[in-house]
Amino acid sequence: MLTTEKSALRGGIISAICAYTMWGVAPLYFKLIDHIHADEILVHRVVWSTVLLLLIVLITHRWQNFLQTVKQPKVLLRLTISAAFLAGNWFMFIWAVNNDHLLDASLGYYINPLFSVALGVLFLGERLRPWQIFAVALAFIGVLIQLIMVGSLPIISLALAASFGIYGLLRKKLPLDSFVGLLIESLMMLPIALTYWLVVLESPTANMFNNTGALNILLVCAGIVTTAPLLCFTAATKRMTLSALGFFQYIGPSIMFILATFYYQEPLYFAKLITFACIWTALAIFSVDSLKARKRSNTIATA
Repeated sequence: MLTTEKSALRGGIISAICAYTMWGVAPLYFKLIDHIHADEILVHRVVWSTVLLLLIVLITHRWQNFLQTVKQPKVLLRLTISAAFLAGNWFMFIWAVNNDHLLDASLGYYINPLFSVALGVLFLGERLRPWQIFAVALAFIGVLIQLIMVGSLPIISLALAASFGIYGLLRKKLPLDSFVGLLIESLMMLPIALTYWLVVLESPTANMFNNTGALNILLVCAGIVTTAPLLCFTAATKRMTLSALGFFQYIGPSIMFILATFYYQEPLYFAKLITFACIWTALAIFSVDSLKARKRSNTIATA
């Protein structure tokens, strides 16, 4: 039994590393098509994600779950709202990567866990321990420093953190299968995406029949880039606790930071570096405090 649990945990760790690594290297894909506008890439992301998710739901026998969910108007309403925030997050991330703001995207996903904690306090009645309060305050100070030194807020970072944090908040209390929920959200976006593609969009690459085969393959791969990490993430959540999974979430923005700084050579200004330092310190404090609290909880449980 113990061997089985260790094997499951090992599989969960591998799945988590794969998920967050794929999210971290996703900018490499979007840079390959950075000559295409973000709105057009978003259309392809919605369309091909929907197709892929539909196949996954059918192959994994989740169809009955899907049919039961679409019969619940309140759930559909919440998924419609969450889909709007998810689409906004996707668009801003694509725009940030393709307009040389990958550092801002990285900062946004570093801020996201702390932003989610703040949302939990405001809307879910969650209470923070003293060190957690200090960590959130330090992150706020980091953003404030950039405002004072540069004269502007890191809008892209805050928008990415806020949109994904609100999305997580909306999905938190919905007892849905990840793929069923994401498929319904994608279906909510699909009519708008198709209408925009067929009626509004005017670009040299809008008509796929005029594109090269290589470009069309890259565009269709938007569905894989969206769905593949989710497959690994779902596998990880089934094999390990969410608190343990949380310690892997910094892999993604760390890879983005390395890519932005050393590969794409985006300028790391002093004010932005200080902001990053504050966020990194806040996350370290938050993570250590969470780990200690978890150990205390396990000790009490086994006593």
